[in-house]
Amino acid sequence: MKIFSFYKIERIKNLKSLKIKIIKEIQKNNIKGLVILSKEGINATIAGNSKDISNIVKYIKLILNIKKFDIENITYSSFIPFLKAKVKIKNEVVPMDYNFSFKNKITKNYLSPKKWDNLLSQKNVKIVDARKPFEYEVGTFKGAINPNTYNFRQFKTYLSNLDKKQKIGMFCTGGIRCEKASNYLHNNGFKNVYMLKGGIINYFNKTDPKKSNWKGECFVFDNRVTIKKNTKVGNYGICNACRLPISKKDKKSKYYKIGLSCPKCYDKLTSSQITRFTVRHKQLLNKKIPLIYKRK
Repeated sequence: MKIFSFYKIERIKNLKSLKIKIIKEIQKNNIKGLVILSKEGINATIAGNSKDISNIVKYIKLILNIKKFDIENITYSSFIPFLKAKVKIKNEVVPMDYNFSFKNKITKNYLSPKKWDNLLSQKNVKIVDARKPFEYEVGTFKGAINPNTYNFRQFKTYLSNLDKKQKIGMFCTGGIRCEKASNYLHNNGFKNVYMLKGGIINYFNKTDPKKSNWKGECFVFDNRVTIKKNTKVGNYGICNACRLPISKKDKKSKYYKIGLSCPKCYDKLTSSQITRFTVRHKQLLNKKIPLIYKRK
């Protein structure tokens, strides 16, 4: 099964009309996944066979009148990692409480995986993981900083407090979070900012796992949960209570109860949540509702 992720930062109009057209075409081509439409651009991860993916990609480029996406990443899986197809309209292509500055769209500071590795070896460079703490815990680059921000709006505040003279390297899963974050920094006087082109997924695709500067696995927002450095499905599952990734070690914990709790949330759940999760788990067992993050 082919998994194709892409984004394009570009002014887009007639979002409601585009949504109707895209969801119709996606369903016609048996595609599953998520497409985000915004006045700032499009961001998507879709899954299907190669021919169907090719058809929908050509169609989206046609109706958006674009020749190519800013970033394209391809991985593969033995199962469909999405339950359904969704097309959503959002105010921002990535929520940050910041309108993308198109006049400051800069691509010269994109770094290929090879140049990124070179940046990692340099001194006096702040390597910033633009993702959330739980993603950082699953895996990150050697020497990377965890900003400990729980949403992208908090991340914007973190960025604002950095030294404008500091040399900064940023990375995220597929590149779009860094795209907007670097735009924010350039628009606020930061000149020495670099980003990993295509994000972690592109790095995995272009780098020999044995020579990789990545440690751990990479969280992805679909039913694969994580992928390894060779882009194959990783070893993590998901807690159906708190929705956080759980390792094999977590599953051996006395606090892990399938569908109910894990070591990360067992002491944070309210009685009403426990009741709700118990009912939901029984429904899952009886197959009355689809099991999220279930691998076939």
